[in-house]
Amino acid sequence: MSVSDIKKSDIVAQFQRCNGDTGSPEVQVALLTARINDLTNHFKKHIKDHHSRRGLLKMVSRRRKLLVYLKGRNPDSYRSLIDKLNLRK
Repeated sequence: MSVSDIKKSDIVAQFQRCNGDTGSPEVQVALLTARINDLTNHFKKHIKDHHSRRGLLKMVSRRRKLLVYLKGRNPDSYRSLIDKLNLRK
């Protein structure tokens, strides 16, 4: 999957803290969430693609670590990000 498929610039513009911000945890979590959602649709069609599934699990783990970091550093930003991305039920 290429980066243009998930409209990286739109996601960065929506979740950035200030102009030109691409490395904040909020932006990284949003980009990982878009890639994870795209891959889950891929696995509905290609059930036996275990090599890509390993990459998916690595992305989920990286997103979880970033969310734990964000929750400890800025709980208000964490809660708003969770609401925007619909990650927790």
